[in-house]
Amino acid sequence: MALAQTKTAAAVKESVYAWEGKDKTGKTVRGELRAGGEAVVNVTLRRQGVMVTKVKKKRYRSGKKITDKDISLFTRQLATMMKAGVPLLQSFDIVGKGHSNPSMSKLIMELRGDIETGTSLNNAFRKYPLYFDPLFCNLVGAGEQAGILEDLLTRLAIYKEKTLAIKAKIKSALIYPVSILGIAFIVTAVIMIWVVPAFKTVFESFGANLPTPTVIVMDISDFFVSYWWAIFGSLFAGLYFFFQAWQRSAKMQRFMDLTLLKAPIFGSVIRKAAIARWTRTLATMFAAGVPLVEALDSVGGAAGNALYMEATKKIQNEVSTGTSLTVAMQNANVFPPMVTQMVAIGEESGALDSMLAKVAGFFEDEVDEAVASLASLMEPLIMVILGVLIGGLVVAMYLPIFKLGAVV
Repeated sequence: MALAQTKTAAAVKESVYAWEGKDKTGKTVRGELRAGGEAVVNVTLRRQGVMVTKVKKKRYRSGKKITDKDISLFTRQLATMMKAGVPLLQSFDIVGKGHSNPSMSKLIMELRGDIETGTSLNNAFRKYPLYFDPLFCNLVGAGEQAGILEDLLTRLAIYKEKTLAIKAKIKSALIYPVSILGIAFIVTAVIMIWVVPAFKTVFESFGANLPTPTVIVMDISDFFVSYWWAIFGSLFAGLYFFFQAWQRSAKMQRFMDLTLLKAPIFGSVIRKAAIARWTRTLATMFAAGVPLVEALDSVGGAAGNALYMEATKKIQNEVSTGTSLTVAMQNANVFPPMVTQMVAIGEESGALDSMLAKVAGFFEDEVDEAVASLASLMEPLIMVILGVLIGGLVVAMYLPIFKLGAVV
C-alpha cells in the first residue's frame, strides 16, 4: 500500500505557479514555486507565514526546438552571472526570463525548480540527457565538488562555442556544393520534362536524321516524362532511408564515417575537425581535474566519428593498464606525429591540458583555412560542372538548327 502511494506521488506532474500574497508584516510579496498543484502551493506558503491571495499556473508558449546553440548560450550566460557574484537561483531567473526561445525558458525554470528543492546542479542537469550530455554533467559535478563551478562553466562555454564553430564550418563546406548540385538536378529535370519535348515536336517536322547528342537527350527526356514520378519518388525515398539508416545503424554510421575520412576533397577537413574536437574535449576534462581514464569515456563520443570512438576505447584500455597516453595514442594509428609529440611533451612537463588545448587550437585554425580554401576551390569546380551539364543540353538541342541552317 505504501509502495503504491509512493508511486502515485512520484507520478504527479509538477508545474511552475506564480503566486502573490502578504507576509507576516502585511507586505505584498510575489514569487514562483514549482509544485504538484495549487493546494500544495497554498500549504507550502502558509507554512512559510505567507497569506496567499493569488495563485496562477504559469504557462509557456510553444517555442522552437532547443538546439546546441541555445545550450551553449545558456552555459555562457550562467558562467558570466556566477562570476559576477549573482546567486545561483537568481542567475537562473535572469537567464530563463530573458531567453528568446520559450522552450529553453521552460527548461531553465524547470532546472531552477529542481535546484530550489535541494537537488545539486549536476543531478538537475542529468535529468535532461537530451540536452546535457555526460561530459557536461561530469564537468559540472567536478566543479561543484572542487568549489570552482564558475571556472568550469566558463571552460564548458568555451568548449561548446569552439565545438559549435567547427560543426558550422564543416556543415557550410558540405552544404554549399550539395545544395548547388541539387538545384542543378531540379533545373535539368525541368528542362527534360517541359523544354525538350517542345523542341522534339519541332524537330520531328524537319523529316531529317538528328545528331547523336540530340537523340540521346531526347531519349533521356522521354524517360523523364514517362517515369518522373518513379525518379523523384525513388530519389526522395532513397535519401530518407539512407539518413534513417545513418542515424540508427551503428554499422552504417561506421561505414559513412570511414568513407568521409577517405573522401578526396573533404576527408582531410573532417579528420582535422575530429582531432580538434577530441583534443579540445580531453583538454577541458583533464583541466577540470577529471582522472584520465574517466575523461576518456566522454572523449570518444565527442569526436563525432566512429573511427576515433573505437580508437579512444583502445587508448582507454591501454592507459588503464599503465601505458602512457602518448604510447597508447601512437598505437591507435589515427593521430598524426605532431599530436603525439605534443602530448609527449605535455606528459613530461606536467602540462598535458595546456598542450592538448594548443593542439586543439592549431587544428581549429587548420579547419578554418581548409574550409576557406575549399570554398574558393569548389566555386570554379561547380561552375564547370554546371557549364558542362546545362551547356551540353543547350548545344544538343541547337545542333539540328545549326545543321538545318548549313543546309539552307
